[in-house]
Amino acid sequence: MSNPVPTRLLSAAARLLSEEGPAALTTRRLAREVGTSTMAVYTHFGSLPDLVRAVIHEGFQRVADRLRALPTTDDPVADLFEKCRVTLEYARAEPHHFTVMFSGSPLAGFQMSEEDLRIGSHALRIARDAIERCIVAGRFRPAEPWLVTRHLWCQMHGLIQLERAGYFGPAFVPPGTPYLDTCLRDFAVGAGDTLEAATTSVARPRPAQD
Repeated sequence: MSNPVPTRLLSAAARLLSEEGPAALTTRRLAREVGTSTMAVYTHFGSLPDLVRAVIHEGFQRVADRLRALPTTDDPVADLFEKCRVTLEYARAEPHHFTVMFSGSPLAGFQMSEEDLRIGSHALRIARDAIERCIVAGRFRPAEPWLVTRHLWCQMHGLIQLERAGYFGPAFVPPGTPYLDTCLRDFAVGAGDTLEAATTSVARPRPAQD
């Protein structure tokens, strides 16, 4: 069964913005890519800026859904690591949505609103709650959870950007190097965990999902 028109418009808009930039995003180009009329954009989204907003909201919702689907185990640090792995996997699987989600104002006439930032913060709050579990369990030193979350957020996004740019390819990193696990382990140690405990958590088998 084919995807409905709104879904195809979202995917096409994300791809055009990611690959070709704002100049490529026109109602005429979208209609041609999706095989529909230019009126479909206005019918389903109201305007091009509203379509961009919908792309961003959809992307954050997809990330949040994947993170919320993860099981909770008796190891809060391992659970935090798994959320980071899933975030990286999302960035790899949905590169166009991910680019638009974090590209600021990718279209003339579109500005991030407080509501847009609130939608984005939902995914960040999932990480914040996971970090608070680590603090309460005594694995991380007492700290403001939001501050620690933003440190991790910066680290993860830096890693994702470097990977996407090719800086973790064979010319820079030996094949098979577990660079994500190494970064996560060192982050946990920096947050107050012991090297032994962090190493055990990062090596813990990934939990099965329903």
